Order: sequence, then structure tokens, then C-alpha cells
Amino acid sequence: MIQLSQTMRLEQRLSPQQILLSTLLQLPLLSLEQKIQTELELNPVMEEGLEEDDELETEIIESDPEESKEIEKELELTEDSNNTELDKKELEKAQEDAEWDDLINDEDNYEFKLPRDHSEDEYERPEVEITSMTEYLLEQLSFLSLDDKQKKVGEYLIWNIRDDGYLDEALSLENVAEIFEYPVEKVEEILKKIHFFDPIGIGSRNLKECLLTQLLDNEDSSQLATKVLSDHFEDFKNKRYEKLLAALNISAEELKEVIEIISKLNPKPGEGLNTNKENYIIPDFAIEKVDNEFVVTLNDWNIPPLRISKTYKSLLKDRKNTDKETRQYIRKKIETAKWFINSIYQRKATMLKVMQAIVQKQFDFFNKGPSDIKPLIMREIAEIIEMDISTVSRVANGKYVQTDFGVFELKYFFNEKIETDDGEEISTRKVKERIRKMIEEESAKKPLSDEKISQVLNEEGFPVARRTVAKYREQLSIPVARLRKRLE
Repeated sequence: MIQLSQTMRLEQRLSPQQILLSTLLQLPLLSLEQKIQTELELNPVMEEGLEEDDELETEIIESDPEESKEIEKELELTEDSNNTELDKKELEKAQEDAEWDDLINDEDNYEFKLPRDHSEDEYERPEVEITSMTEYLLEQLSFLSLDDKQKKVGEYLIWNIRDDGYLDEALSLENVAEIFEYPVEKVEEILKKIHFFDPIGIGSRNLKECLLTQLLDNEDSSQLATKVLSDHFEDFKNKRYEKLLAALNISAEELKEVIEIISKLNPKPGEGLNTNKENYIIPDFAIEKVDNEFVVTLNDWNIPPLRISKTYKSLLKDRKNTDKETRQYIRKKIETAKWFINSIYQRKATMLKVMQAIVQKQFDFFNKGPSDIKPLIMREIAEIIEMDISTVSRVANGKYVQTDFGVFELKYFFNEKIETDDGEEISTRKVKERIRKMIEEESAKKPLSDEKISQVLNEEGFPVARRTVAKYREQLSIPVARLRKRLE
């Protein structure tokens, strides 16, 4: 049975402009450059604003008042049957805020220009030729005396080496042997040859194999170190030194020498060979101290200048030679370009507001260093700039700032607080630094447990539980006490 009913509900809807701005705010610098290039390819009326002759810059196509009214009427937003009533109102509101004659005739309103006193060459990043790890290994493989099938097996193995230098654990030598119809023993022989490529240990299947390969290649390595890794690897890995001393019947001094030899080996042979561009951080902001004040600059020098094409403006006004359908298409594209260019401006203004507010709240950090960081939450920044917390979160996500003390992610400046016994509020980062320092100064033979660290912190006036100490220690990438144990 069909029934009719009325319901009332409250919804929050985002306009197309708001969605666009939110998207741009989340993008780091390199992603923003790619987004702009994509928009330039998709929208023909938007172009990079190169310097033009004065005549072209001042040229305005005149039209009589009657024609202007007709053009304005022509530019009124048409209702799309697929649009909701709210979207229609948002679009109409956007049109009310803009004078279409200004949009057509005013070049400067929609230009996003670089400083005039710099040449374009100064803003181009130098490109460096990069050899990937795979290319480097394939080049070494070509120097070996191998037949065609052996080369194909070697190439297949190299293409399955992960970024850390280890062979992909999902790949078994039996599968490789089956693929190439080649004995598994022969496949392993080729893999062993790859192990001795530069860097030594590359393509190993596990840490034990990687370290043993490096010991075999080193003439100065002792037989005792090889025996420790080959026969007692688990005890060595878990630092069960008492068991090693008893099993090998050696002195603590001899074991200490073995540990020193093994500690000089490289557990991740692939590191240093990966020079992918995406691993390089380009700061979005730079902070410079000028006359006891911090100046915030946005690193946007590589963002191209954008503007509306004069050619399409002329077509839009030339009603005699441009049909109605074409004018409607141009109008929509102009509005899309207008929203995009305005969103670029708004993104810049919002990001600068957020960064300036962070500098204001973390003045001591930028003035003295990381040890003077203060507790800070995103709500405080949102209140200063009078924007929503989600906006602050989008700006902080994946953005970096260059300071006198290094490059920091914006999220670094937001941290929780704890209250000391004296009622003072301090940043949790200070507590983490205290934990790090305690561990650095601990006895190598008897490392501090999480419980002991918690007791010391409580004695110093920091009410931190054992579980909290364990959480902070894991965030600092510090292993448990058992794995920090060393022979003195």
C-alpha cells in the first residue's frame, strides 16, 4: 500500500566552491602544481598569464549599453535538471557576487602573478639524472657471463627486490624455477651472485642471509662472528647474551668484539639507492626572523600565473559571430575558471593565516628551539583565525615548514598536554624528550624498564603511567628494555 508522509531533517551540504577549496587546501605543493596543470589542460578558457604588450593589456572591447544588458542576460545561470535547489541557489549567489562585465574586461582581477623582478629561469628547479636501484642492479647483471635464460632469471629476480633491498617475500624460488623451466638449484645460484652485487647483501631473503653475505665478503670478519649468526642467530637477535656465552664457551670480551663486527653491517642494503623524487620534502612554508619578528612566506614561486583567456572573452562578447550554444559553453568554462583561480587565492590566504597563528602560539619554539614547544590543539588555531577545525586539519595535513631548527611537519606543532604536580601544563613532547634522554643515559647492561621510567617521571613531578611510557617509547621508535641490552 502506497503512503505519503512528511519528514523534517537537518542536512549540511557543501557548495561546489567549498568542495573545490577543501580539495585544494589538502594538497601539498607538488600535488597543487599537478592539479593546476590538469585544470589548464581541461579548461580552454584558463591560461598561464605571460607578460604581454601594453596595448594588449589595456585593450578593452567596447559594447553599447543595450548589448551589455543582452550579454548579461545571456550569462544568467541556466537551471540544470540534475541540480538540487541548494546548488542552484549557490550558483545564483556566486553570480550575484560577480559583475560579468568586470569578469570579461578586467584582466588583473584573475591573474595570479609571480614577482616581476625575477626571471622565469630563476624559478625552474634543476633536474637531476637519477638511476634507480633496479637499473643499477641490471647494469651489474650485464657484466656477468650468463646465457640468455640465466639473464632472464636474474632480471626477474632483480625486478622483485623491494625498496629495502630484500627479495619480495611473496616470491619463492620454486615458482621462479617453474616459470622459466629451470632447476631451482640454478635459480638459487643466480640469486647468490646477485647477493654479492653492490651493495653487498642485496636481494637477500631475510636478515640472517643478508648479514652472513656481508661477513663472507669481508676478509677481516672473524669465524666466531659467522658462527654466531649461522648457529645462534635467534639468541643474538634477542640479545640473550648469557646463553651465547654458555653455548660458545667464550669470554664477554670476545662476544663484545663479535657484536661490534656485526653492528657495522648494513641490515637494509637497499637504503641509499632509492632516490625517488617523492622522498624529497619540499617545505610549503618558510619562517624567517626579521627584527625580532617572524615573517611567514608561502613557497608558491613555482605556481604559474593564471588568468582568463582574452580570446574567449572576445568570443563571448561577439554575439554576431558566436552562436548561443558556444557562448553558453564559454560562460560555464569562465565561471569554472573563476572559481578555481579564486580558490587558489583563498588557499594561499588560509594557509598563511594558519601558519601565522601557529607561529603566534609557538613563538618560543621558533625563537629558541624544539625544547620550548608548548601544548597546542587545533581548536586554538581555529579560534584565532575564526575558521572551522576541519580547515586547520586540512592545512596541517602533509604540509611542512622550513625553520632555523630544521624542517617540521605542521602536525608536529599540535600536541597534547599534561599537568605537573605543581599545576603547570607542559607539552607531551617534553615528556617524550625526557624519556629519550633517560634511555640514552641508562646502563647498557641493565636498561630501564617502562615501569622504572614511569617511577622516575613521577618523582620528577610528571604523572605518567607505565602504559603511557610504553606508548611514548613506541612513538619514539625505541625498543623494549630487553632489546636495548648491551655488553659493557
